[in-house]
Amino acid sequence: MVVQGRHSLRGTLHGAGLLGMALIASCAVGGAGEESGDGKAPTTAEAAISVVPSGRVGPVTPDTTVLISTYGGTLTAVTVRAAGGRGEAVKGVLSADRTQWRSSRSMAPGTTYTVSATAANPSGKATKVDSTFSTVKSTAPFAIKDITPTKGETVGVGMPIMITFDREVNNRVDVERNLRVVTSKRVEGAWHWVDGTTVHFRPREYWPSNTKVKLIGQLRGVEVDNGRYATQDFTHEFAVGRTQVSTVNTDTHMMKVRRNGRVIRNFGISAGRGGVTKYYTTNGKHIAMSMEPVVIMDSSTVGCGPGCPGYYRQTVYSNVRISNSGEYVHGAPWSVGSQGSANVSHGCVNVAPENARWFMRNTLRGDPINVTGSPRELEPFNGWGQWQMPWHRWVKGSAVSLGFDTEKL
Repeated sequence: MVVQGRHSLRGTLHGAGLLGMALIASCAVGGAGEESGDGKAPTTAEAAISVVPSGRVGPVTPDTTVLISTYGGTLTAVTVRAAGGRGEAVKGVLSADRTQWRSSRSMAPGTTYTVSATAANPSGKATKVDSTFSTVKSTAPFAIKDITPTKGETVGVGMPIMITFDREVNNRVDVERNLRVVTSKRVEGAWHWVDGTTVHFRPREYWPSNTKVKLIGQLRGVEVDNGRYATQDFTHEFAVGRTQVSTVNTDTHMMKVRRNGRVIRNFGISAGRGGVTKYYTTNGKHIAMSMEPVVIMDSSTVGCGPGCPGYYRQTVYSNVRISNSGEYVHGAPWSVGSQGSANVSHGCVNVAPENARWFMRNTLRGDPINVTGSPRELEPFNGWGQWQMPWHRWVKGSAVSLGFDTEKL
């Protein structure tokens, strides 16, 4: 297990040998003072301060490291902030000997920053420097189109985190490394890129019940493509509720609902009748996607329009969606006589109306609903079938091919 990394800052200077070079291309103030008789600088010499980057070098990329150093003293105050006081100050880390400060994350694109740094020599005499520099503008806007689950939602233990961006992400490594998952109960998890605009997170096992989750996107200033930078950070919180896992057995024609390990409901069902692939209920680990009181089910959506043998169009009540291919657990008064004994549906899980109403009321988005006994397997991205993918394959979909332990709230 590897702890998730962050940041991709450019321009960091390494080693004492480069610090001298930094002075040449930086803003530096403070004199060395006159030498004493033994060749050592007197303690009255002012501390010198170096700032990289300086305003003289032109706009820099947002992921450039800001490095402030002092010679002949220690730093007593450092502030790097967008000009005009807009936004939070840039975060940074001060070295143990207080002679260097460096930024710890990217800055906003197309922004002018002011630097204010103060150092004191061994006698306590202060030196202060103020300077400015600018970051390059993003060549195109970049934003988040959707995050599921919604803010403040309470979800089931199988709920993945799904982020959709409004444009293609080519620099997936830096974007992924700046997505932090913070939880009240630590879990091992990983990101998986579904395509160029969509990335999902799931734990290795289902979430522990009653877990608080905070998703933090430190994306401001991260280059997502050549010359295109994200402009905003975000925080997104939700909660995991009780553990409820349902099992649909298409061989025994029964459905069991377990909550916190205890069976709380057991009723007859009728699953897909089969004969052709589309009429089998998909086998595997489904997730409750939505609760829909009324749905018009139309066989045209699966290629059987009016005039087709077996065409149907019917209003159905008390529906829990479990895939994108039209599968629901729903009320079916017309098949009550077969529920518990035979599979007669077009692929949905038919239950009695009163059981359907109970199930819809007692289900959260993200509750696992496992189907067994069918020869047709659920595809991992047919709806929220992420749990169909083995862990080793899931991790391979990460831009860094790593799982990680979530941070602790």
